[in-house]
Amino acid sequence: MIVPSVLLVLLSVALGDRSHLPPTCDSLIYCHGRLLDTVQMAGLYNDSKTFVDMKIKLSPNITMEHFNQMMDRTGSRPTKADIQEFVNQNFDPEGSEFEEWIPTDWKDNPAFLQRIKDPHFHQWASDLNKLWLQLGRKMKREVKENQELYSIIYVDNPVIVPGGRFREFYYWDSYWIIKGLLLSEMRNTAKGMVVNLLSIVDRYGFIPNGGRVYYLQRSQPPLLIPMVKLIMDELGDLDFLRQHIGTMDREYDYWMKNHTVDVEYDEQKYTMFRYSDQSQGPRPESYKEDIDCAKHFDTFEKREEMYAELKAAAESGWDFSSRWFILNGTNKGNLTNLKTRSIIPVDLNAIMSWNAQLMTEFHEKLLNFEKAQYYREVHARIMEAIEKVLWHEDVGAWLDFSLESGRRRDYFYPSNLSPLWTGSYDKARSEYYVSRVINYLDKVKLENFEGGIPTTFEHSGEQWDYPNAWPPLQDIVVSGLARTGSPPAARAAAALAATWVRSNYDVWRRRTAMLEKYDATVFGGFGGGGEYVVQTGFGWSNGVIMSLLDVYGGKDSIIFIKCDLSRNHN
Repeated sequence: MIVPSVLLVLLSVALGDRSHLPPTCDSLIYCHGRLLDTVQMAGLYNDSKTFVDMKIKLSPNITMEHFNQMMDRTGSRPTKADIQEFVNQNFDPEGSEFEEWIPTDWKDNPAFLQRIKDPHFHQWASDLNKLWLQLGRKMKREVKENQELYSIIYVDNPVIVPGGRFREFYYWDSYWIIKGLLLSEMRNTAKGMVVNLLSIVDRYGFIPNGGRVYYLQRSQPPLLIPMVKLIMDELGDLDFLRQHIGTMDREYDYWMKNHTVDVEYDEQKYTMFRYSDQSQGPRPESYKEDIDCAKHFDTFEKREEMYAELKAAAESGWDFSSRWFILNGTNKGNLTNLKTRSIIPVDLNAIMSWNAQLMTEFHEKLLNFEKAQYYREVHARIMEAIEKVLWHEDVGAWLDFSLESGRRRDYFYPSNLSPLWTGSYDKARSEYYVSRVINYLDKVKLENFEGGIPTTFEHSGEQWDYPNAWPPLQDIVVSGLARTGSPPAARAAAALAATWVRSNYDVWRRRTAMLEKYDATVFGGFGGGGEYVVQTGFGWSNGVIMSLLDVYGGKDSIIFIKCDLSRNHN
């Protein structure tokens, strides 16, 4: 019999260069193996994530012994009741890793509230400030002392989680959560979350998708360095920067080594970034869903390719979207047409350009001039690649690039404007870019959407598609337009901000809840679709609204001008 660890080595050899790295998580309970397969395929829970978030009661070895005994007793054909009994006897419920925690730096009346003049929105922002108390989590000391009993990755400092089924930190969510925390003057909590992420880079060499061992096979949009920038802008702590600059170097290097590909375009070669995957098998937290998705393929290799595409799409944060579909050169199709690794995304390259710029600034502050020059050169190369490969003059936006066709993909996504957010364009030609982007926004008619900017115009049923509108994408577009300093762009930003704030407030007024995602086509509409029901909480939703209220909440704001108060403030 081939033991799982040997089997994984054989898989690695069989799959070639794509899988040259071993899986980071070797847990035979939470990451791969017969126990995980048996429990997840039994469909005990509506959400596959439920099982892999449970705590082991005894030890991994004893748990495996109990599992093997059950399999022997049932002739390796246990019933669903057998499997449920095994889980009940050997696992504690999900969420048992946390203890009660009240943030010591929480304030009832942070200063930003005074800048919000409308009394209804002022009260709303005050209520959002209180939500941090509900979303705060502190791990029990026992997690650190018995890490093998948990799937959660221990960190020293408390965290603010997104909410709902998301009981742990998530990489890119944390950026908008930290923006909100800093407005709430919860500086220690915000800094602690960044220190947690830095410690994880020190431990693993990169930041996983989220704070669970089963997420260690992929990352998420790399916003650690901009998070440090938020902390530095707030605290100006050079000692903090000096202490952690090497860790940020390591995070940047991880993306350079594991997520770059040479792109040939117009007889030139450019090094650009993409989402990818270097592990085997389905996602543990969506195990049955991935197996069911891949069962349509008739060979082991094709199923592994499917799993890799699913994990690469999950790494993008857009899980899942027609943005990653390639079918006969179009974005039509379904999850079996995922080709995430064949697409050069605008937003990832813009973020890596931003990271290089920030690292240049950080090293200059620390007088590390040689390292600053290295990042300056990296930044220049990425900027050139974004301009030459992704910018489309006739369309008036940056577009994702297909490695399969060697052409840009002319479909609307809010991420098409992300270089404005990250400053990844030639500022000397700002008027040129802004005028074309404004024309682009007019063409796609975003003003027709009452609930926010749609994620795509493709109605696939996936959650990162039409008609859903996601908080971080609103902030990327609004902040990007505002950052240009152009009056027409500023007006567009304010109008989009007003739509988002008013629609979110309508949901809050009716539900007293912030949602993970919303419906762009309906004023006060709820998001939907995808692998799970819409979640409430919600970390990044709170952070984005707080930021927009802070910027646009003054008495002369477009948020209030021409606002039908009877519609919004019943």
